[in-house]
Amino acid sequence: MSKSTRGKLFIIAAPSGGGKTSLVNAMLAADPRLALSVSHTTRKPRPGEEDGRQYHFVNQELFRKLVENGEFLEHALVFGNYYGTHAGALNRQLGQGLDVILEIDWQGATQVKKIFPDCCSVFILPPSLEVLQQRLTRRAQDSRKVIARRMSDARAELSHWQEFDYLVVNEEFEQALSELKTIIECARSDQDCKQDEHALLLAERLGSG
Repeated sequence: MSKSTRGKLFIIAAPSGGGKTSLVNAMLAADPRLALSVSHTTRKPRPGEEDGRQYHFVNQELFRKLVENGEFLEHALVFGNYYGTHAGALNRQLGQGLDVILEIDWQGATQVKKIFPDCCSVFILPPSLEVLQQRLTRRAQDSRKVIARRMSDARAELSHWQEFDYLVVNEEFEQALSELKTIIECARSDQDCKQDEHALLLAERLGSG
């Protein structure tokens, strides 16, 4: 298949609680040309999650075997669980002409961009660290200890904002979704979107906090 008929790869990253998954789900529901790259993970499914939809849920033995066989484009250990992007599955989706969204952290994004230099990467920012902590607490999925660790990791993740092509501040959901849609349309037509100076200033402040 020619390069022009292959799909476009979009990397979407955010600290835990940044609202990345909600934005991605809304994008997928609104745009039939988009598909999700379903990652493999060793963590247990959360309520409402289905195997093969949000993730491929596997045990550590199978995950290690996939790593040994070189089947992952990237993989990482996050909060005690392994996550990985299956290279063959992703390439099949792109080969079918689908534009694919890959939800990963900044470390995975760094690995993937070396292999797909033409991908478009977007980092989702919280409006503040205080709001991020409130979101994690309201989610009621983690203990105080885990939330504290997620906040510590979030500060580290936010310092890597400059490694992404675009920034979206997820303060008002519909506004953030609109900005993400615009970025995707610009990338499809090989145009650069004007970067919001507010997002740049906020990212710099959050990343150095």
